[in-house]
Amino acid sequence: MTDTAVVILNYNGRELLRRFLPSVVKHSGSARIVVVDNASADDSLEFVAKEFPQVERIRIDENRGFCGGYNASLKQIQADRYVLVNSDVEVTAGWLDPLGNILDLHPDVAAVQPKILSEKQKTHFEYAGAGGGLIDALGYPFCRGRLFYHLEADQGQYNDERQIFWSSGACMMIRSKLFHELEGFDEDFFAHMEEIDLCWRLQRAGHRIFYTGASTVYHVGGGTLSASNPRKTYLNFKNGLSLLYKNLPRHELTYKFPIRIVLDWIASFKFAVSGTFRDSAAVLKAHAHFFGRYPRELARRKRFSKLGYGTLPSQYKGSIVWDFFILGKRIARQLRDKD
Repeated sequence: MTDTAVVILNYNGRELLRRFLPSVVKHSGSARIVVVDNASADDSLEFVAKEFPQVERIRIDENRGFCGGYNASLKQIQADRYVLVNSDVEVTAGWLDPLGNILDLHPDVAAVQPKILSEKQKTHFEYAGAGGGLIDALGYPFCRGRLFYHLEADQGQYNDERQIFWSSGACMMIRSKLFHELEGFDEDFFAHMEEIDLCWRLQRAGHRIFYTGASTVYHVGGGTLSASNPRKTYLNFKNGLSLLYKNLPRHELTYKFPIRIVLDWIASFKFAVSGTFRDSAAVLKAHAHFFGRYPRELARRKRFSKLGYGTLPSQYKGSIVWDFFILGKRIARQLRDKD
C-alpha cells in the first residue's frame, strides 16, 4: 500500500490553518497530515496541537522560505509520496485519489497537480497553477486558465488529464524518491518559480509532469506576498533568470538569455512609466543580484549538467508575451500548441 503524506508549510498562518486545515483533515482519508512551521512568530503550532491533535507537527528553527522549509522538513518525513499543499488551500472530497491514480497508471510521471480554482471566486481559475502549468520558448511561465493577469471561468474546458510542464507548488503530489534524488527545491530561489525549476529538472531526468481535472482544490493566493509586492517582483525576475541559465541547453542559452534580459529591461521601463517605481527598481535589483553572483549561478548549472538537455515536448514553442500583448490572445485554447 502506498504511503502518502500531506505536508503543509506554515508561516504565521494560524488563521489560514483555522480556515483550511479542517478540509484537509476531513477529505484526506488515511494519508498522514503534517504541518511544518517555518519559525512563525504566532502560535500556529500550539493551535494545531490543541485543535487537531491527529496532525503531525514539525518546527523549523528559522524561516527558510518555501524551498528551505520543505527541503528541511521532507528529510524527516518517510512516505512514498508527498502532497505539498499551501496553508491557504481548501481541498474537496476525493481530491487525493485522482492524483494517486495518475502516479499508479504512469510510472514515468514524477508529479501531478489538480485543478486549482480561486477560493475568492470559485467559478474561476486561480493564478498559481490553474489548469496546469506551461512555459514558453523564452522561459515565461503561464497556465491553462491563466495567461498573465487574465483568468478564465471554469466551464469544464480543463477537465482532462494531460502532460504539462510544471506542477503548482500550491498543491502537487510528487514521488518522494525523485524529490530527494533531484535534491528538492533550489534554496537560492527562496520562493517563487522553485516548482518550475524542479519540474524542469525532473523532465531533464526523463520523467513527466501531469495534470488531472478530476481533482479540485481552491487556493486563496498571495498569502505570503501579494501580487503588488516589490519583493515578489524581485524574486520572480531573479528566479526567472536563474531558471533559464540553469536549464537551457547551451545553443539556446546563447540567444534566448540576451533576449530575456532585454525584455526584463522593457518590463522595468513599463513599471516606471506606470508609476510603480519600486517594481521597476526590483527588476534592476534582480539583475544585479544574478550577475553579482554569477560564479554561483555557473556552479549550479554545472552541477545539474549531468541530467542532459533533451527535448521537452511539453514546452510551448511560441512566445506567450507576443501572443498576449501583441496578438491579444487571452485563453490557452487560442495558442499555437501542437501538443
